[in-house]
Amino acid sequence: MTYTVTPNCDNCKYTDCVEVCPVEAFHEGPTMLYINPETCIDCNACVEECPVEAIYADVDVPEKWASYTALNEEKCEEYPVIEEAKDPLPTAKTLEELQAAEG
Repeated sequence: MTYTVTPNCDNCKYTDCVEVCPVEAFHEGPTMLYINPETCIDCNACVEECPVEAIYADVDVPEKWASYTALNEEKCEEYPVIEEAKDPLPTAKTLEELQAAEG
């Protein structure tokens, strides 16, 4: 099992999860983070830290976001590891704002 970052991170890029990851499994793309399944040790530490509930165990990813498990693996080959927290993007939304937008 590994963990997957889903679209709630897109255009937000909160990095609270990066701070608690013991193995530097996160990679930073321009608008979101990705988890490297080869590096992730399934510790679950990142899930509770994500303020927008964007991280799921790969077996629990909602059906509508199923493609993100493969996308995380693919993008980790393209983007660098992120080791320290940074400010979120100016476009970052709260969980409440994301939930309201979904309807």
